[in-house]
Amino acid sequence: MQVIICIKKMLFNSFEFLLFYPIVTLIYFLLSQRFRWLWLLAASCYFYMFFKPVYILILAGTIIIDYLAGLQIARLKGYKKKWMLIVSIVANVGVLAVFKYYNFFSANVNHLLHVGGYNFRIRYLDMLLPIGLSFHTFQAMSYTIEVYRGNQKPEKHFGLYALYVMFYPQLVAGPIERPQNILHQLHTKQPFNKDGFAYGLKLILWGLFKKVFVADRLSTYVLAAFENYKNQTGSTLIVATLFFTMQIYCDFSGYSDIARGAAKTMGYDLMINFRRPYLAENITDFWRRWHISLSSWFKDYVYFPLGGNKVYLLKWCRNIMIVFLLSGLWHGANWTFIVWGLLHAVFTIVHKLIAKPGGFIVKLFSSTAGKVAAIILNLCVVSFAWIFFRALNLNDAVGIIHKIITGWHDKVFVKTFAWTALTLVGIFIVFAADVVEEYNLKFRLLGNPNIFVRLTTVCAIIMAILCFGVFQNISFIYFQF
Repeated sequence: MQVIICIKKMLFNSFEFLLFYPIVTLIYFLLSQRFRWLWLLAASCYFYMFFKPVYILILAGTIIIDYLAGLQIARLKGYKKKWMLIVSIVANVGVLAVFKYYNFFSANVNHLLHVGGYNFRIRYLDMLLPIGLSFHTFQAMSYTIEVYRGNQKPEKHFGLYALYVMFYPQLVAGPIERPQNILHQLHTKQPFNKDGFAYGLKLILWGLFKKVFVADRLSTYVLAAFENYKNQTGSTLIVATLFFTMQIYCDFSGYSDIARGAAKTMGYDLMINFRRPYLAENITDFWRRWHISLSSWFKDYVYFPLGGNKVYLLKWCRNIMIVFLLSGLWHGANWTFIVWGLLHAVFTIVHKLIAKPGGFIVKLFSSTAGKVAAIILNLCVVSFAWIFFRALNLNDAVGIIHKIITGWHDKVFVKTFAWTALTLVGIFIVFAADVVEEYNLKFRLLGNPNIFVRLTTVCAIIMAILCFGVFQNISFIYFQF
């Protein structure tokens, strides 16, 4: 996996978005309710087309198919209804398969042909992956599935359905919204609410801090260490692994905060996608907290239909393996993501087997010290799996792990004292904020009832971002998915 430097994306941490967001929001409130949906749809189209304009046609095609499929699913009965759902799913998965997995499939088949001594080769397709393809594909599928299940009435207003799929704050990296949460909000007039607007701005500011002050600062160290691991010490790679653990959290949760904040300032509530995942005491709890919109999607549309946990142990293990295998593939067409997913499946199964209610393991970690130890242990397990997520290929992942095991006693590479100090301060602030929220502590800054404390905190964060933020147009990691 590479940290991509993007030139033609409307990044939340870009100057273009700094102009785009206030203009879109201001005009939104100036318009009457009758035209707001059209303005947001036009703005979302522009936001998406900033990357590669022609790809809007792909998105438009799937939107038309799913819109018509939803209407037909609600009208038809029996096998015709099911076939219409299948048509919708095949259309969405087909686009995803061609753009995201075709070359991966071709490369593996060609490798097998070469090993078998055959000269035939499957040709590769020279094309870019549309940004956010996995996100809006899954969001579109959730609509037709919920209509099929009878949990959602079909949306008759084509423009509002298109906006449901294309709503710019969460278009390219989620959260993956269900129609029950967002469609009714698009129908409702959203009057200006100063408290909601202020809360949205605080979310945007906090998300930007996570991204440009913490995640993008960490990315420079992680990039140098992982992509040149052969010349690094084991200790440096340990630090780089822990730094990536924080980088991906601050990067992705930072995006989610900005997305929720941008939507909230216009009156829309997007689902919370992260709930302090690194304070989870076990791997099962981690997945209740990390990328909640994706984990709940797989739970509702794959895990439960397979039988969930209401089956025999072996079938439950099968269900877990299938879910995490698909989750790994969803993240990327690379064996590293597949191994990452399967590792989490193994961790989840092992936790299920050893953490019996009332058992020795549960009692061992029941005290305060035990809970702290459980959090640290779980963080180490998650960090180990992140090595495969971040490595460019399996050989690199294995090489990094080997270096860590054999060279852990070597000297850690440190860039500069100032860089290290700022980085550690940023990590501490994010962790401290999560601890305060997790345990409902009274010490709050952005949410302090004293307006002087709130304003001072806001000014301090803005100054930290402007003075020490990394502004190198570094894309959000999950944009590539």
